[in-house]
Amino acid sequence: MDKIRNFCIIAHIDHGKSTLADRMLEITQTVDVRQMENQVLDDMDLEKERGITIKSHAIQMAYKYSRKSKVERPSAEADSKTLSTLNDSGLSTLSEAVYTLNLIDTPGHVDFSYEVSRSIAACEGAVLVVDATQGVQAQTISNLYMAIEHDLEIIPVLNKCDMDNAMPERVEDEIVELLGCKREEILRCSAKTGEGVPEILDAIVERIPAPKGDPSAPLQCLVFDSVFNSFRGIIAYFKVVNGTLHTGDQVRFVNTGKEYDADEIGILRLEMSPRKEISAGNVGYIISGIKTSTEVKVGDTITHVARPCDKAIAGFEEAKPMVFAGVYPIESEDYEDLRASLEKLQLNDASLTFQPESSMALGFGFRCGFLGLLHMEIIQERLDREFDMDVITTVPNVSYNVYTKDGSMIEVHNPAGMPDLTEIDRIEEPYIRASVITTADYIGPIMTLCLGKRGELVKQEYISGNRMELLFDMPLGEIVIDFYDKLKSISKGYASFDWHMNGFRPSNLVKLDILLNGEQVDALSTLTHRDNAVDFGRRMCEKLKELLPRQQFDIAIQAAIGAKIIARETVKQVRKDVLAKCYGGDVSRKRKLLEKQKRGKKRMKQIGNVEVPQKAFLAVLKLD
Repeated sequence: MDKIRNFCIIAHIDHGKSTLADRMLEITQTVDVRQMENQVLDDMDLEKERGITIKSHAIQMAYKYSRKSKVERPSAEADSKTLSTLNDSGLSTLSEAVYTLNLIDTPGHVDFSYEVSRSIAACEGAVLVVDATQGVQAQTISNLYMAIEHDLEIIPVLNKCDMDNAMPERVEDEIVELLGCKREEILRCSAKTGEGVPEILDAIVERIPAPKGDPSAPLQCLVFDSVFNSFRGIIAYFKVVNGTLHTGDQVRFVNTGKEYDADEIGILRLEMSPRKEISAGNVGYIISGIKTSTEVKVGDTITHVARPCDKAIAGFEEAKPMVFAGVYPIESEDYEDLRASLEKLQLNDASLTFQPESSMALGFGFRCGFLGLLHMEIIQERLDREFDMDVITTVPNVSYNVYTKDGSMIEVHNPAGMPDLTEIDRIEEPYIRASVITTADYIGPIMTLCLGKRGELVKQEYISGNRMELLFDMPLGEIVIDFYDKLKSISKGYASFDWHMNGFRPSNLVKLDILLNGEQVDALSTLTHRDNAVDFGRRMCEKLKELLPRQQFDIAIQAAIGAKIIARETVKQVRKDVLAKCYGGDVSRKRKLLEKQKRGKKRMKQIGNVEVPQKAFLAVLKLD
């Protein structure tokens, strides 16, 4: 066990984690030259196209570690295998030892922070990568705190030192201030060229502690990820905390209580590599023919049936979804297929939650919980690519606590689930503590944006040089839709943003309904602050007027709060020219034809349905 090191790479988005992982795999010759490509661990097409990591990836490397050390004389008791003879310069070469390094590459985007927390739980150390051109950013701090909470050994690494606009001295000051480490502990490298990467591998061996555990104790394994394979069932990835697992052993998943045979176990290389046994401290996978996705839970404990462990390992905190949206199949008969697809996707992405719901406009579907808007976009894209599911996604919103007059509290995820206005005592909305790190040049526009989103400035302070941190208390509902995009555009991409929940506060919220010809479209309903309701309703009506196709009758688009109409637009009807055959004559003849057309239009309006296109549901996201 003292030759095993488990570590993960954590950083802000785009600071070079996946590139650094590529160089490590090259140096340790884990990946064949023919298989080598950029972002080799990112196996989804979506990850390669967007250049971001969505899933954390585990891989095992074998590293030959050797170093020169200056010694006075080898002692008589010195192990002959460990020390070679002294050479002329008084340097002694310690013999090479092969170390097993289990690397987990993690995502950097705030929407995938649950992946990072699970990776951290399976490690004893973390390589903290900071970009020498951009410095410490919001997600760097967030991921670092997560690692410190789990008592991980931190190795600070300064990446992109070969770039012309690198500021290594200044960024080192920021890291020293953040970590309280010594300047000489910070390693400099360039993941692109590979310069300085061998020193990082040496530091991993020297600084990160070996895993603790007892190979002869009862088996305890922590499941930190799982994946669905259509031929072999569910494959669970685990870290052995105590004990030893052999092929063919009978195992029990503690939380679900189900028992299986370990048909195949092994370690994670680029391909899966079967082994006869995996002992304490190591990371591996298990295939036991599990077909039902609900039988494997991330954070579960695996133990032997014959000799079970006393208690389950403390798993991870449940991921708390922040954004809720309805996901509906375009064809109603695809409902069961969509359920199966979401269950398989949930295996691979444990932060996705869903429950059935129905809508008057869209039929049966699911109310899904996401960690953010990018997460929602990625899930929609994966459903299309991996499961061939065409879905309609409704307007995203957050969950509110609604207190009724009889003193009970209802958690509302969907505006359609709001009780009657007369029964509501007060509504509380979730607030967040937002941290924005930016250069002093963009403070004015950023403050205007945050205060415009009903934010309250808590404090502002200089971190170092020209960089500032602004702390705001803001309603989560205001940042759900377009806040992050606006922040990036006004700061030219320099501002970094991170947040955490900060409780609920009473707020003056109203439910805004959209009516088409007097019929309410529940999929377009939103909860919004009363001050913003009229402006928001007017913009919604204008946008829908552009998007709805014209019919043979007028379509009245109305925005309403309760029974009060606050905005209206009309999509004019398409009319046939019934007077074309009248080339003169009495006016009563023309009037008779127009009256006849009017009666037909009136009858048509009574039975006419308005089709709402998919782009109308997404239009709300892009009102600006």
